[in-house]
Amino acid sequence: MSKNNISFILHKPQLSENIGACARAIKNFNFKKLVLINPKPIFPNDKILATSVGAKDIIKKSKKYGNLEEAVSQIDIVIATSARFRNKNIKHINLNDLKKIDFKKKIGFLFGSEASGLSNDEISYASYTLHIPTNPDFKSLNLSHSLIIIAQYVASIIKLKDVPFKKSKKIKSASKKEIQLMLSLCIKNLDEINFFKPEEKRPKMLENLRNIFYKMDLSDKEIRILSGVFASLGKKR
Repeated sequence: MSKNNISFILHKPQLSENIGACARAIKNFNFKKLVLINPKPIFPNDKILATSVGAKDIIKKSKKYGNLEEAVSQIDIVIATSARFRNKNIKHINLNDLKKIDFKKKIGFLFGSEASGLSNDEISYASYTLHIPTNPDFKSLNLSHSLIIIAQYVASIIKLKDVPFKKSKKIKSASKKEIQLMLSLCIKNLDEINFFKPEEKRPKMLENLRNIFYKMDLSDKEIRILSGVFASLGKKR
């Protein structure tokens, strides 16, 4: 499966901001291809580029066509997004059904204009219509929001490599010894106010305290702060 097989096609988009936001969404999930059909704004323009933020390369490499037929001529499977059911001889699918799509083929996700969506004539170029589940009393989604939902879902299907979050090198995890010293100070203060009662529940309460502090993955700085708090509480008495 290749991300290069997937195109996001905007049919007569009306707002520069939406075009830029769509480019940004495409790049968020490491896709490459943006296709525009008869955009209303001058393309590209400064507002589109500004809204795209770091995705100016997507804008610059995008393709523009004068009609839908030409835009989809090289695409194997066209999936048209629609908020409403169409009484046409076309298969309607939902997001989960995208798992059954052969992403080795050239896939195009087709989005209608912000004002009117896609007409039945435009839908006729599609292999499927795709519905994104929303509040039935408020179905309308912003163009870029629709695109980013689909982009994220498709990326998860074709197993876009996750980039794990890493701690800053400036943050040092607390050692077990530091946690034990802080915990001992906490327990000492709790003993002084007879917190652990009845006595028979003390072992279980201590176990719960250890579970809380050991699973928090505290930094050495956070341990120092907590130790200072517990020491101050002891002095107040």
